[in-house]
Amino acid sequence: MSLPQPSDNARAVVTGASSGIGEALARQLASRGYSLILVARRVAKLEILAAELRHQYGVIVELYPCDLGDRAARHQFRDELAKREISILCNNAGFATFGKLKDLNPEREREELEVNAVAVQDLTLAVLPAMIQRQSGSILIVGSTSGHQPTPSNATYAASKAFANSFAESLHSELNGTGVSCTLLAPGPTRTGFTEVAGITKIDEIGGNTLWLSAERVANEAINGMDKNRRIVIPGLIAQMQTLGGRYTPRSLLLPILKQVFSRLS
Repeated sequence: MSLPQPSDNARAVVTGASSGIGEALARQLASRGYSLILVARRVAKLEILAAELRHQYGVIVELYPCDLGDRAARHQFRDELAKREISILCNNAGFATFGKLKDLNPEREREELEVNAVAVQDLTLAVLPAMIQRQSGSILIVGSTSGHQPTPSNATYAASKAFANSFAESLHSELNGTGVSCTLLAPGPTRTGFTEVAGITKIDEIGGNTLWLSAERVANEAINGMDKNRRIVIPGLIAQMQTLGGRYTPRSLLLPILKQVFSRLS
């Protein structure tokens, strides 16, 4: 199974497309000839990107303003997607919070869960029936290596990505033989605006290029993985080591270490 062929009538959807991995996914899909629907809370950031992609690759680029943490706005977008021919869905939007849960803003924590987990399921359910009926379609779910382990001072993010990770891998198996694929992208440290939103920019100084991958590399590996119907894509040796450690290290050893590390970042 490979990615659906580009079509003037079909669209590839990328959520959280205004920067980072989402922007890189949009660029690389456009370079392959896919017309796009780019989603973000504010489309002003997307206007320049859309104009560039239209000019460089001759593809159609639609912009859709949507706060995926707002259920009413998301449901309107979900209903719109259900009416359209969507060949590729990239569930990329997400953010993190850091700190002891008791000290964090409850509304922001609820929004985080809505964006990172509930919206992933919501949008997938919107496009999946038609994909299966056409026997064609690809879904990418951007989880995280954090979803493979509990993380003190990062509890909501780790839990929401655990949902995304498990949801994607489960769906991959369910879709076998349908002509539709689902791939989990579980990146580790990636150079995006993620740490600024999360308020932990001090982590950017750790590890250099050995630890941090570019968004372009991560997006490229994700799309190649989708094209090969991979169940999971984990770019880079560091992320792969994080995944193994998170999955198999006894929690009695892992939790104190992670608690110490993340408490210094929050």
